[in-house]
Amino acid sequence: MLTIATVNVNGIRAAWKRGMGDWLTTRKPDVLLLQEVRAPDELLSDFLPTAEWDLAHEASEFKGRAGVAIASRLPMSAIRIGLATGNACDTGRWVEADLEVAATDTTPARTVTVVSAYIHSGTVGTPSMEEKYSFLEAVTARMAAIAADGGLAVVAGDINIAHRNVDLKNWKGNQKSAGFLPEERAYLDRWFDDLGWRDLGREHGGEGPGPYTWWSWRGQAFDNDAGWRLDYQIATPALADLARSVEVDRAEEYAARFSDHAPVVVGYEL
Repeated sequence: MLTIATVNVNGIRAAWKRGMGDWLTTRKPDVLLLQEVRAPDELLSDFLPTAEWDLAHEASEFKGRAGVAIASRLPMSAIRIGLATGNACDTGRWVEADLEVAATDTTPARTVTVVSAYIHSGTVGTPSMEEKYSFLEAVTARMAAIAADGGLAVVAGDINIAHRNVDLKNWKGNQKSAGFLPEERAYLDRWFDDLGWRDLGREHGGEGPGPYTWWSWRGQAFDNDAGWRLDYQIATPALADLARSVEVDRAEEYAARFSDHAPVVVGYEL
């Protein structure tokens, strides 16, 4: 079983202070996909030592923002950083790695491509929404290329889009909000309906509503489970067929949260 976990840590230093290390020790994922790392390369390895993990990381050009990383206990045979859009606001948002899964007595050696992605949040009526749509175009093109290979691949992370009404508590009040605009949701339609990628959170999470993966730090959102499903593991059909479990590691109580996002953890039987 290959266990892949994805989580927006909302700053790895802050997450570690709040207990992320304890979660990691308990969960023991084989692959950890991180978003909003907000740290340089040398600091990341302080938390995820290279003696235990192979690391791939793209920091944002803007200090204290974004940043995506892959930490793997499996060896990486290739790393691809970013999507080469030429826009500084797109840095720290996409990193890929090819992981080598050793052969067993019953299965051949395999390569699994993993992506840690952090899509812009966007604000309606500002240039940040155009930046989001532009980046989504680049993401869609890259996902089309990966899908065309027909291999084992997963794109995971904080997509910052709730796909359907069941993916956020207050969908009626957010129909004109960034993260739930029809134009944003249409990109996910393309990924699933046109390109053939599969949304493992929804496939294994039932008809909903939820399970949610993000709750505001403010007010009673967490206690009332007034959340959004913004974090995904989206797999090619070949890998999706091997998914055996999909879990959202929602903290037991507000005080036990190490981020405003919860990890999404998938077990793949390779």
